[in-house]
Amino acid sequence: MNRLHPQSMYASVREYLQGLEESGIDGLPLEELQQTGGRPWEPEQPQEPLQPAAPRSLDGLRQMIGDCQRCDLAQSRTNLVFGAGHERARLVFVGEAPGADEDRQGQPFVGEAGQVLTRLIEAMGLKRPQVYICNVLKCRPPANRNPHKDEINTCSPFLVQQLQIIKPEVIVALGTFATQTLLESKEPISRMRGQFHNWHGIPVMPTFHPSFLLRNKENKQHYWDVWSDMEQVLRRLKLPIPEKKKRA
Repeated sequence: MNRLHPQSMYASVREYLQGLEESGIDGLPLEELQQTGGRPWEPEQPQEPLQPAAPRSLDGLRQMIGDCQRCDLAQSRTNLVFGAGHERARLVFVGEAPGADEDRQGQPFVGEAGQVLTRLIEAMGLKRPQVYICNVLKCRPPANRNPHKDEINTCSPFLVQQLQIIKPEVIVALGTFATQTLLESKEPISRMRGQFHNWHGIPVMPTFHPSFLLRNKENKQHYWDVWSDMEQVLRRLKLPIPEKKKRA
């Protein structure tokens, strides 16, 4: 049995009713039909595929990232370095990328630069478990080279999601790449540090990377510059400023 397509059926009925009306027959509610029944058949528009819901926890985000193969760094890494610390930390430190020690252990800032960062955090009167520490890149670039633009573009959305989940009160951007990525700026760190900037309503304090302090041990002024930046962070968090420590 042949069945009329809905569009053909509607056209046939409409044509029949119009013919009756033109022949002088009154009383057919053609106008009403057009207003109430009368929406021509339209093909259904293809729907956009449903996007997976954004993870609501750091564990969920880590599971979503999985054994990431989204860029070439996956071929040379030992471990993906996601981040570590308190999921509701008031303060987040963002670095550049994992180094050799971090790649080996799968944890951020555990090498020499990490020891400097730990001492700085403790000088602020805090402990590492109270803050959150992560990097722009989750995998180590070979030979600790600078991150490439495509690697940053691929990996930085995960950093954004981490920060959106944690919702810190203050972010400390450690070094050039963290600062330029978060603030979408090309300004050097020497010009950006020492004052707060804004990332989606969250104050960001750029400061020198701990590895920079290690490379310039003889210049103590750099450490005092970093300490001055951290004093501003403590004031923003309404935390007491401990007595200054003279060793990084």
